[in-house]
Amino acid sequence: MKKIAVVTDSNSGITQSAAKELGVFVLPMPFYINEELFLEDITLTQEEFYKKLKEDADISTSQPTPLDVTELWDKVLKEYDELVYIPMSSGLSNSCETAMALARDYEGKVFVVDNQRISVTQRQSVLDAQKLIQEGKDAAEIKEILEKTKLAASIYITVETLKYLKKGGRITPAAAAVGTILNLKPVLQIQGEKLDAYAKSRGKMKAKKIMLEAIHKDIENRFSEEWKEGRMAIQAAYAGNPEEAAEWKKEIEEEFPGMDVHMDPLSLSVSCHIGYGALAITCCLVL
Repeated sequence: MKKIAVVTDSNSGITQSAAKELGVFVLPMPFYINEELFLEDITLTQEEFYKKLKEDADISTSQPTPLDVTELWDKVLKEYDELVYIPMSSGLSNSCETAMALARDYEGKVFVVDNQRISVTQRQSVLDAQKLIQEGKDAAEIKEILEKTKLAASIYITVETLKYLKKGGRITPAAAAVGTILNLKPVLQIQGEKLDAYAKSRGKMKAKKIMLEAIHKDIENRFSEEWKEGRMAIQAAYAGNPEEAAEWKKEIEEEFPGMDVHMDPLSLSVSCHIGYGALAITCCLVL
């Protein structure tokens, strides 16, 4: 029986220490802050990132270099026969496409999964891959299964400030100014491909209500069978606001009694574009 490893990137929210506990490998995402290179969870902590963000530092995301990717793969393949690589969604970054090109040189030992996930939904794919390994599936089968079920997930996010949506060109300066005056809180969604608008509300409390309603709608319609079978997870994420996030988790658990809600900090690649104080909720198929 082949020995198979699971590799992902730090957009999954899996820290280096958590990776060791889970028995997986995590490639840190690179960030440039005032033109200086930092690696997520290696030379850049969550706290340092949000401190720099609040100071209006020039922060930009990047993708791992081909050398960074292949060095990790080579290291893993010294101990394993095959590896399954689960990067962030190809709709949000070119890193998945780059990895697929690099994998062609590995003669069937590296299988890159384009499963359209990020944050806690990407983490769920990592856990699913481990489960499939335990069930005796090889790397090619795991890739096929994860890609077949890739769209069985929804993410909804609300933001604290419109500043970063304006900075990234997602809304105009005029719309940001009016929105700030009216205390408008947009609700964004990630349905596989990219970050899109879903709704807008007056205040964060209303935004949270909209997100909970959106998850109810998804599990009652899109994922009704999976929900009835107990195969859907409700999860959450936040951007540098752990106290508020703890309250959010409590609200979700009250809304969905009996659900064990896993919560992680949002991927810094997402936080970079939406800013401090965001809250998110997801529903996701569990294999």
